[in-house]
Amino acid sequence: MNETGPLWEVARRSAAWLDAANGTGAHETALRLMKLAEEAGEVMQAYIGMTGQNPRKGVTHQRADVAAELCDVIITAATALHRFTDDPAALFDEHARRVTRRIDALTKAPARADETLPP
Repeated sequence: MNETGPLWEVARRSAAWLDAANGTGAHETALRLMKLAEEAGEVMQAYIGMTGQNPRKGVTHQRADVAAELCDVIITAATALHRFTDDPAALFDEHARRVTRRIDALTKAPARADETLPP
């Protein structure tokens, strides 16, 4: 396994703990994916609180709160990824390389013909 670094260590330990406590069936898998959605909702709650979008509550969160919630999303996703592969770190690394190649291709692409015409 290629699971190195603090993210993959905490995700591995979290997945093992949840497996032991809750089992590994399809229901548990669904609940872990639902947990990911819940964590994403907490990001939005923190962002709304940071911007003061709810006038009744005002500003209730800081940028650091949004960042911490984003970290929770990343850890929760990494934990859930254990349900779909034996080596989540390697799968993630390969996926990140594919995304990087797509970004590189897009940023190196020549301008479209309609973008080179004078206004």
